[in-house]
Amino acid sequence: MFKDFHDYLYHLAPTGGLPMKPVGILLGVALLGAHLWALKNGHKTKAFLRAFPRHYGWGALILTIDFAWAMLVLDNMDMGEFFFLRKWFLTLVPIGYFLVLTYVKEFLSVRALGSLMLLVSGPVLASAFLQPQMTRLLLPILAYAWIISGMFFVGMPYLMRDGITWLLAKEGRWNLAVFSGIGYGLALLVLALLTY
Repeated sequence: MFKDFHDYLYHLAPTGGLPMKPVGILLGVALLGAHLWALKNGHKTKAFLRAFPRHYGWGALILTIDFAWAMLVLDNMDMGEFFFLRKWFLTLVPIGYFLVLTYVKEFLSVRALGSLMLLVSGPVLASAFLQPQMTRLLLPILAYAWIISGMFFVGMPYLMRDGITWLLAKEGRWNLAVFSGIGYGLALLVLALLTY
């Protein structure tokens, strides 16, 4: 069952995988909804963003999702000539998960979010791979933005805190970020419905 789900997510099944249209619609709705909510509830959103980098509860929750996803991938991915290392990875990852939860509490939520961004980008890229529509590029652009941001969040998590501080320092920056998210989400949703 998990093997089939993994192959479907990463387009490894003989019958194909996660279609681009629902991925585009889901991400478009998510971006549009989140940024419209931020526009309507600015004070709550800003308070949440300020608290997020050092919020251990969010970090533990997101890291648990990362752990489950990583175990799914490790258990089912083609490791080529390194297949003999699979059992070691499947043993070390749970140990690492508990050690990180216990000893890496500083900016845990940022590191966990960065890892999740890296994991989510894989199925998004796989859904748009070799598709003929030029509009498909909205998905890889978003995925690569997540990949780059995710690597920085994992390695230098204080950058998220500094970025949030910079973003919230001026109302114009906040409005630009919110309306950019609304615009990208709307464009992705419309193009997914009409061209994917």
